[in-house]
Amino acid sequence: MDLKDQLKNLFPDHVSEDISEEKYTKDQGIWLQEDPILCKYEKRKGKPITILEGYTGADEDFKKLAKELKQKLSVGGSFKDDKIIIQGDYRDKIMQILKDKGFNVKRVGG
Repeated sequence: MDLKDQLKNLFPDHVSEDISEEKYTKDQGIWLQEDPILCKYEKRKGKPITILEGYTGADEDFKKLAKELKQKLSVGGSFKDDKIIIQGDYRDKIMQILKDKGFNVKRVGG
């Protein structure tokens, strides 16, 4: 008898709400949202940066995503104020990586 069966015996009227596996990526368990993530390009102090914002999930998931993007692109970056900042203009590559994971991505500006 597993835990779900025991809980059903204790609370027979309760309807369990299973989290659908479709809203999570398969590799790292990052929550997928329906709203698009915004991908912007800016120059700060004369250097190009790519900014990702608009993620409504947990900060932990967004930090995992930032780490994975930085590792795949072999670049530096940071996570500040609910934004991922990647050093350099990598909009096309980042958008392709996020689309492969199942995210909706919207390009903002230029």
